[in-house]
Amino acid sequence: MLYRKMPKNGDELSILGFGCMRLASKEDGSIDEERATRQVRDAIDQGVNYVDTAWPYHMGESEPFLGRALAGGYREKVKLATKLPSWLVEKREDMDKYLNAQLQKLNTDHIDYYLIHALVGDLWDGVEKLGVADFLDKAKADGRIINAGFSFHGASEDFNRIVDAYDWDFCQIQYNILDEKNQAGKKGLEYAASKGLGIVIMEPLRGGNLTKNVPQAVKDIWDEAPVKRSPVEWALRWVWNHPEVTVVLSGMNEEAHIEENLRIAGEAHSGSLTETELQLVKRVENKYRELMKVGCTGCQYCMPCPAGVNIPLCFEEYNNLSLVDNPEGARFMYAARLGGAVALGEPEFASLCVQCGQCLEKCPQHIDIPTMLESVVEELEGPDFEQRVAMAREMFKQTEK
Repeated sequence: MLYRKMPKNGDELSILGFGCMRLASKEDGSIDEERATRQVRDAIDQGVNYVDTAWPYHMGESEPFLGRALAGGYREKVKLATKLPSWLVEKREDMDKYLNAQLQKLNTDHIDYYLIHALVGDLWDGVEKLGVADFLDKAKADGRIINAGFSFHGASEDFNRIVDAYDWDFCQIQYNILDEKNQAGKKGLEYAASKGLGIVIMEPLRGGNLTKNVPQAVKDIWDEAPVKRSPVEWALRWVWNHPEVTVVLSGMNEEAHIEENLRIAGEAHSGSLTETELQLVKRVENKYRELMKVGCTGCQYCMPCPAGVNIPLCFEEYNNLSLVDNPEGARFMYAARLGGAVALGEPEFASLCVQCGQCLEKCPQHIDIPTMLESVVEELEGPDFEQRVAMAREMFKQTEK
């Protein structure tokens, strides 16, 4: 495992952090506690010392899970990060209420790295007026938090002013080969680093979109490289190539993925990619931009949908329609997964959307979700949709027998 220093405090942090937003889960969506605990502890045993969670992850169950998973001496081996649910804060007292509840849920007396969660410009303006600076100062003074930071999902023009608004220790931004100019972007990365902030990266694989169902046109570009690497390795190495980056979070939930990430994290030094390799990555980026229909990362912030639409899954299948060479297969899988066939549950397809707009204010990517769901309906449902759903449900019933 390679380590990098947090600029302001000198903490030696593993360049790979364990993100707890997408933990190993059971068929009903609940956390597979035994498996997820084993995965977290195995990663720590192999050198990971930064673990990240948040109030809403796994519908509020990620923090209590992590409190249990880090028992037995594991809490002392890691720097623990969680986040103030800024959108729930209505008054100054709420900040202490949530932090104190998180300390209890995580079974700890302090949070090593505490973030104001999912900031955009207006949300920052709101919590700033409510006294978030005073809250952070006092929580640091009384030892409940050690380092103060923020995670950002807003427009680039708001990032620098938030960096300048408080004496932050670190920040967390979305950054990957498709997001150099999105949200904080490369300019924000460099600006925060120039101010001495440590930088934690989220969504390095863009919710898995850079590694799942890799289209043949992208595979062909990767195959041109003299050094053969998986799409995961290319994506992670590209982020770690930036010397400004301190930690890269990965939402790891498969044992093989964890082992691969650990291996890469033992080799990926900053500045190690050649100019030829960087140009190859740029070509992959351009090809993805040609192919992808919607920039959803599957973060689940838009969920639950009051109408029952599984928004991230709708968008995943919508992107698959353009990324795979089998459009009819993609339409069948949409019918199977969203029509309630796979888990024999309730339908969750895009046409259930009632245009209520609640998802719009929650989406970190600022996607016009209702409009995009209309496109999903147009391209993935259509006149034969009910027939595909019925066929899929019958097929999966037979499989379960």
